[in-house]
Amino acid sequence: MQETIASLRLFSFGTMLLRLFLSVLVGGLLGLGRSRRGRPAGLRTYMLICVGAAMCALLSMYQYEMLTGPWAETTARVGLKFDGARLAAQAITGIGFLGAGIIVKAAHSQVSGLTTATGLFASVCLGIAAGAGFYELVIMAVLLMALVLNLMTPLEGAFKRRLRNITINVEFLSVDDISVITDMMAQQNIQIFDIDVERSEIKGDKYPSAIFVLKLSKENHSHSSILSSLAELPCVRSVQEIVA
Repeated sequence: MQETIASLRLFSFGTMLLRLFLSVLVGGLLGLGRSRRGRPAGLRTYMLICVGAAMCALLSMYQYEMLTGPWAETTARVGLKFDGARLAAQAITGIGFLGAGIIVKAAHSQVSGLTTATGLFASVCLGIAAGAGFYELVIMAVLLMALVLNLMTPLEGAFKRRLRNITINVEFLSVDDISVITDMMAQQNIQIFDIDVERSEIKGDKYPSAIFVLKLSKENHSHSSILSSLAELPCVRSVQEIVA
């Protein structure tokens, strides 16, 4: 087994194809779940980024082979120094610009795209590991990343729904209706930490809205319950929970 793995670490046309295929496979595995949930970076994005990172690692290995082989005489004559990690390091740096473009400020002062950006960064590292022939790291890392990106999402949502802290956006008919909303919250022993009033536009008509940062009571900390109670108020046009 060890001899087989050692032979796969050699730099040849066959191992190069294997590493590129492995990078496509692990990139697609990570991007599939993101694509199903409609995230901004999906299947093809993860595949291309992972393959690009693997190409950087393979290019570094190719340069080393050439500089110590056919180009050795020229290298010694000009005194050229080779840093095999430079291309891989630049790939990691370059993904920062793509990640910054994915992270955006969404509605209600919320930031979205952080998980996608960090997933892309990790996929670059996966591609570099695949291109370098570090197969053990690729297998372990892709399993852990797939677990975090795909299977932990429902658990995270369930955990957040059990928290007493909640942030909601409420749209109502008039600014005067804020007192009606806060009175209802007081009746349910809900603590109001912050109120940020803003305006939204629906079909050309502007209606006031506010973001409430709340802490629910110990007796009733159901998120759906508070949302239903607010939706039943005649002055409330819409209500939704803001999940970071």
